[in-house]
Amino acid sequence: MQTLHAAPASFLAPPAPHLLPPTPPAPRATLLAKAPAPATVASRTRAWFHSTPRASRRRQCARAASSGAGATVASVDDSKKDVLIALSQIIDPDFGTDIVSCGFVKDLEISETLEEVSFRLELTTPACPIKDEFEKKANEVVAALPWVKKVNVTMSAQPAQPVYAGELPEGLQKISNIIAVSSCKGGVGKSTVAVNLAYTLAGMGARVGIFDADVFGPSLPTMVSPENRLLVMNPESRTILPTEYLGVKMVSFGFAGQGRAIMRGPMVSGVINQLLTTTEWGELDYLVIDMPPGTGDIHLTLCQVAPLTAAVIVTTPQKLAFIDVAKGVRMFSKLKVPCVAVVENMCYFDADGKRYYPFGQGSGSQVVQQFGIPHLFDLPIRPTLSASGDTGIPEVVADPQGDVAKTFQNLGVCVVQQCAKIRQQVSTAVSYDRSIRAIRVKVPDSDEEFLLHPATVRRNDRSAQSVDEWTGEQKVQYGDIPEDIEPEEIRPMGNYAVSITWPDGFSQIAPYDQLEMLERLVDLPRAATPAVASS
Repeated sequence: MQTLHAAPASFLAPPAPHLLPPTPPAPRATLLAKAPAPATVASRTRAWFHSTPRASRRRQCARAASSGAGATVASVDDSKKDVLIALSQIIDPDFGTDIVSCGFVKDLEISETLEEVSFRLELTTPACPIKDEFEKKANEVVAALPWVKKVNVTMSAQPAQPVYAGELPEGLQKISNIIAVSSCKGGVGKSTVAVNLAYTLAGMGARVGIFDADVFGPSLPTMVSPENRLLVMNPESRTILPTEYLGVKMVSFGFAGQGRAIMRGPMVSGVINQLLTTTEWGELDYLVIDMPPGTGDIHLTLCQVAPLTAAVIVTTPQKLAFIDVAKGVRMFSKLKVPCVAVVENMCYFDADGKRYYPFGQGSGSQVVQQFGIPHLFDLPIRPTLSASGDTGIPEVVADPQGDVAKTFQNLGVCVVQQCAKIRQQVSTAVSYDRSIRAIRVKVPDSDEEFLLHPATVRRNDRSAQSVDEWTGEQKVQYGDIPEDIEPEEIRPMGNYAVSITWPDGFSQIAPYDQLEMLERLVDLPRAATPAVASS
């Protein structure tokens, strides 16, 4: 089991090179050295700024006041640069980049007396497990500036929105991350994990919803106890209003007043689609989907309708559970949905000072090793965990300080961190570099970047508009595409492709797999090489 710590040992790093003043007091080599321990960095920061004495700063302010508004503006601008240099020492451990380069610093204001500094740190999610550390370090590094007497730091989060919302149903357009909790086998505790994960994320400060996708055997009505146990439809918009319990929004077929469904597959897919996409979810940071068992129509419908950010796999120690779970992992792999964690439920129990494994060991570890999923979490056999599923109060709510809650806290931290990484990778996977007139491609989970000529990408479109579906004949000929064509816009589509808009109005869907195949076929130079040739 992997233990995740809420905060790394050090968040401080040398100031970002692009923010350094032209003539810094200390040698540049010193400023760009490897990040030392926090205490060392703090002392270096104070020593660096100490080289500009407080009296000197006051003289600068006096000269600025006497020389008019232009000098005052210059002084304020210089002071803002000092603040940004100080803040650039704080590194986001998920992105490996300073918070200034990440764009977290907003609304930077400095008083006319150049003594009070105010700014806002806008993080990617309100559930950031290290937001308190960010706030603390930001206060420290700015307060260390010799001319600063007061620091006002406000913490906020980016508005909830998916990486790509262009063609999503309206109900899903304000949801940042959609997490599938799946096992592909019934009875392994998948719903228990989904509900407790959702309330853990809510406890971390996120706006959360739960969607129970099991129409044949909905579990949510038993596991939570909302006052309003029936879904209501908005008569004007014809949308569904979710019920709510302890701040978490939820939708389940069990709240539709129909109990369990008796219907055929196509009807079930339609019900799932309607419940998910016509619900007024509002702004959510995380929507947790409790997937039904299996790998059938419902799963494919969910993966096609909802842009799943990531999946959490639930299993038990038995070999039989591993066989079914492996099918689910392969399904998510084909659909380009990254599996970020494995939860092995009912692993062990402690008695008489010993730990017992009644169902054996190794299923979770086998999933991790065989499929390369990085994080494994073990849940024990606990009467309270089982009982919480029947009483309507999730375990992490009933006993927030217990061992089970701590495991879910670690799982929540993992999900938050991995979703942030995935969003960052997807949003920057494909871009157009106008300086060299090339499309830069860095596929998620790959360390290598390569270049493609825009005309090559456009000529190799495989949609029905470019290739006859019956004969395979190429409709768009080589000469139909000008050599100097440039994309107007590139937008991510989930975790598997990008949408490229061209000057002629054509919108091309380019899967990452197809772009990688093009790169192998044309054998173009790597990103470090400025010259790019068309095939």
